[in-house]
Amino acid sequence: MISVGFKTDRGVRREGNEDALFVLPQQQLYIVADGVGGHNSGELASRMAVGYIAQYVALHPLTEVHGKSNLRRYFEKCFAGANELIYKKAQREGENEGMATTAVLCYLKEGVAYVVNVGDSRAYLMRKDGIRQITEDHTCVQSLIKSGLLTKEQAMAHPDRNMITRAIGGEPDVTADFFRFDTCPGDIILLCTDGLHGELDSERIFELSKSAQTMHRLATELVDEANQRGGKDNISVICIKIQ
Repeated sequence: MISVGFKTDRGVRREGNEDALFVLPQQQLYIVADGVGGHNSGELASRMAVGYIAQYVALHPLTEVHGKSNLRRYFEKCFAGANELIYKKAQREGENEGMATTAVLCYLKEGVAYVVNVGDSRAYLMRKDGIRQITEDHTCVQSLIKSGLLTKEQAMAHPDRNMITRAIGGEPDVTADFFRFDTCPGDIILLCTDGLHGELDSERIFELSKSAQTMHRLATELVDEANQRGGKDNISVICIKIQ
C-alpha cells in the first residue's frame, strides 16, 4: 500500500515554472524534473523529458522487466532516449539552444525502490531514525565537497551551488546514476527539485515529515516553507509513503 502527495509551485521570485512532475500510481513510478535554458526552453525541456519517460513506460511495460540489471538497462535506455530527443531539438532550433533538464525517478516493486537521477534534483529516504540523501548531486559544488574543499554548509551558500555538471539534453550522451534499496513500512521517499533543498536542509525536511498527517499535507508544508524562506526557484516535490 502506497500513499502519495505532490505539489509544484513557481516560487516567489520566478515568473514561470520550469519544473515538471509525473505520478503514475498504477505503475508505482514517480518523476520530478527541473528544466534549464533561456526563454521558455527550460519548461519545454522538463516537459519533454517527463513526457518521453511516460510514453516509454507505456510502450514498454515495467511489469515485464525483472531483476536489478535488467531494470538498470531499462532506465538507461529510457533516459538516453529522452536525452537524444531534447539534445537534437536544442541543436535544430536556435531559440532552444542549450536547453536541458534534471530528472529524478523512483520506481517501486516488490518491496524495493529503484532510483535514477541526472542533475541536482534529489531523492531522500526518511525513516524513524533519520533522513538519508539517496542521490548525489551532479554539480560543481558537490565535486568540491567530495574533494574536501567545501563543507555541506558552505555549499548551501556557494555562488555556483546551482551549476550542474550533468543534465538530460545537455550533451549528445548522458549517464544516469542508479540506486536500489529495500523499503520498510513507514518509509517516506521524497523526490524534489533544488527549489526545495536549496531552502531547507535535510534536518528541517525530516522534522516536517515527522509531524505531517498525510503525504499531501507534507508536500504542501514543504513547498510553503521553501517559499517562506525566500522561494528563489521553482519548487516541486513528490512524497511517497510505504504503508
